[in-house]
Amino acid sequence: MASTFAIHVAKENLKFSAAHFIAYPGFREPLHGHNYQVGARLEGQLDTTGYVLDFGLIKRLLKEIVDRLDERTLIPAQSDCLRIEDQGAQLCVRYDDDLFVLPKKDVALLEIMHSSAEELARLIADQLWAALQALGAAAGVHAMEIAVAEGPGQAAIYRRELVTAK
Repeated sequence: MASTFAIHVAKENLKFSAAHFIAYPGFREPLHGHNYQVGARLEGQLDTTGYVLDFGLIKRLLKEIVDRLDERTLIPAQSDCLRIEDQGAQLCVRYDDDLFVLPKKDVALLEIMHSSAEELARLIADQLWAALQALGAAAGVHAMEIAVAEGPGQAAIYRRELVTAK
């Protein structure tokens, strides 16, 4: 029988506060915010040091990712119903007759279609995986789960099976 190991990281400081709204053709919810909490689970083989991955590395990389989202308005750049216009120091976001004019420094313009917890989990997984690969720390990792909670007892989880270079 094959065995596997996993690490799980869900520290108190892996959080971000952000405003967002879900929009799709025919619907836009009001602008509102959440205090998001992020956790990660990585599965893989033990390396020569006895680790799947160093907890400290995962905590540092996740903290860097959530810090880029903290105290921002999350705008999905790939939306099929928002018109987004860069006006220098400001970003104008239009949905039908609604217009949001936001200081660009207060916006996280994200390569997602909706600012849902599900898509945020996938985005964070993509960024974590890219960072691990760039550091040469991805060998032996074969699966990753990222959880993004909008509040206590309410989280979206994204799981990806990974292919690593040996």
